Amino acid sequence: MSVLFPDYVSAWETDEHRELRKHAAAFFAKEAVPCQERWADQQCVDREFWKKTGAVGLLCTDIPDAFGGGGGDFGHEAVVYQELQYAHDTAFGFTIHSTIVAHYINEYGTEEQKQRWLPKAASGEYVLAIAMTEPGTGSDLQSVRTTAIRDGDHYVVNGSKTFISNGTHCDLLVIVAKTDPSLGSKGISLLVAETCELEGFERGRVLKKIGMHGQDTRELFFADMRIPVENLLGGAEGQGFYQLMRQLPRERLIIAIGGVAMAEAATAETVRYVKSREVFGKSVFDKQNTKFVLAECKAEVLAGKALIDHCIALAIDGTLDTATASMAKLWGTNRQVEIIDRCLQLFGGYGYMMEYPIAQMYTAARVQPIYGGTNEIMKELISRTL
Repeated sequence: MSVLFPDYVSAWETDEHRELRKHAAAFFAKEAVPCQERWADQQCVDREFWKKTGAVGLLCTDIPDAFGGGGGDFGHEAVVYQELQYAHDTAFGFTIHSTIVAHYINEYGTEEQKQRWLPKAASGEYVLAIAMTEPGTGSDLQSVRTTAIRDGDHYVVNGSKTFISNGTHCDLLVIVAKTDPSLGSKGISLLVAETCELEGFERGRVLKKIGMHGQDTRELFFADMRIPVENLLGGAEGQGFYQLMRQLPRERLIIAIGGVAMAEAATAETVRYVKSREVFGKSVFDKQNTKFVLAECKAEVLAGKALIDHCIALAIDGTLDTATASMAKLWGTNRQVEIIDRCLQLFGGYGYMMEYPIAQMYTAARVQPIYGGTNEIMKELISRTL
């Protein structure tokens, strides 16, 4: 439930959404909160945690039940992710797996592909990842250099990817590659690699990030890696760039949802701290500056929640467009960084210590305006509608 606004109810939320919220909050409080330090030390969540999350119905909540999912809508995914942020989690690669990659398969996969892969994703037996970014490409997906050249009944894949979330555990990897390098963006296709004992597939080093230390982020390498032709997502070459563009608004909205939810969690955590911390015989909360800073944070969080609710309603209706999702990501992630920075200041020296959730949220927040398309790209997309 909303940690700053306990009586707040989103217009799109149904009784089913609210019950899921309670269920997710209880599960993450028990299974995720106590593990954050250990996950950060080992640079990944426990493999068993994926299966636990799937077993209680918190993965692929808006994938049709015919494929093992929850049969819900985008609001169900939003609820689960908000509760993950309220639990101060910065490790679990939930959105990559459940909100993003599972939907590439659900939207573009053949019936056989969906039947083969989605039930295992929903149960947590398979962990999903997507390999888009390459050294030197960033947001410019048209410039990917990884190739997948057909050879009989297989594609031979060569190339490398970086910044791959869920790179340690991934069993199923959607790869952005060029099946016809001469066609530019029209030659891009999405192929699905089943990574277990796959020759030519190599997991590189775990990347050392300034935050999200518990989320496994790796480099991946492909050397003459052979993927069966039937693993071409959707069954037709050259559709990859279109498929990516169609799914990016969903990805950007879930990033924005996480941004506003984490800003809310940070503000609530700061209110709790300053009321208990005494300086010169008085609580830090009694200082006018503290109250004014937190009043501004609360007001901005409420504005963000209204924006997010508007976008979630559009996503549920199937009318979310690129520019609106870009505005949500731009505004939500910028405010996330700014609000958490202001909150950390009120912790004094303790805010700089990684054992405090506010420090973990601070370092985790900085990537939000970068991935999913930088916020500079968001401005470019928004400006096209002016």
